[in-house]
Amino acid sequence: MPPVRGRLTAQVPLAPLVWFKSGGAAQWLFEPKDADDLADFLKGLDPTIPVMALGLGSNLIVRDGGVPGVVVRLGKPFATVEAVDATTLRCGGGASGILVSSTARDKGIAGLEFLRSIPGTVGGFVRMNGGAYGRETCDILLECDVVLRSGERVTLSNADLGYTYRHSSLPDGAVVVSAVFRGIPGDPAAIQAEMDRIAAAREESQPLRSKTGGSTFKNPEGHKAWQLVDQAGCRGLAMGGAQVSEKHTNFLLNLGDATSADIEGLGEEVRRRVKATSGIDLEWEIQRVGKPA
Repeated sequence: MPPVRGRLTAQVPLAPLVWFKSGGAAQWLFEPKDADDLADFLKGLDPTIPVMALGLGSNLIVRDGGVPGVVVRLGKPFATVEAVDATTLRCGGGASGILVSSTARDKGIAGLEFLRSIPGTVGGFVRMNGGAYGRETCDILLECDVVLRSGERVTLSNADLGYTYRHSSLPDGAVVVSAVFRGIPGDPAAIQAEMDRIAAAREESQPLRSKTGGSTFKNPEGHKAWQLVDQAGCRGLAMGGAQVSEKHTNFLLNLGDATSADIEGLGEEVRRRVKATSGIDLEWEIQRVGKPA
């Protein structure tokens, strides 16, 4: 491994770092001190070694055999948000949706309230075109700074990312170190009211106090994934220690001792049943990484 100024640790269990609380270890976990540390490390790293960025781990199944190569986790040095002008924020890749939306409120910037409801970080929002309540990252992103797998640092515009629903063309192994978001002028009290409305709607409809992974499947064109799952008779369906949420059927739960194989297997069974009843192929929204046990 190349020298680093941050922390590089071998065989780190990832289960404590992801929402499902299941899965194996990272062969290496790298927490860079800053963007230069990350760039220098990736430049010096054998190009055959895979690299994966990890945010809050809210939309992720880490398979039980763990993740080969290097998992990059952007910690405190990247959890920053600062105003560029009256309607624009520069956000570190490790900043949470709550931090970004709260800072926008304090600065009187509207249009970023939806980030309050996405349990992730800026890097994940940019890669996955994260969205909720009628808004997506592509609606607010101006540009992002990225360290490519080669160690090269580049700035990509919104157009460069080829955004579609929950997808971008960000290259594999690339790590988003910062992003610039633009909103519109707004009243902080009105922004807070909208954030409260979104938080209440989420609390009412989603199993927030469970070990879960957020929305499991993408909404197919013209359909709601949760309705298709419900119509296929999967509400409450269980496999091993995993269960389809009875509160919101597009959420899978770890009831306590589920393996990642239980969770992923349950998801595949749901897909099979939905295909059989509706003819529709559900696509995973949750990312699944690593090797089976």
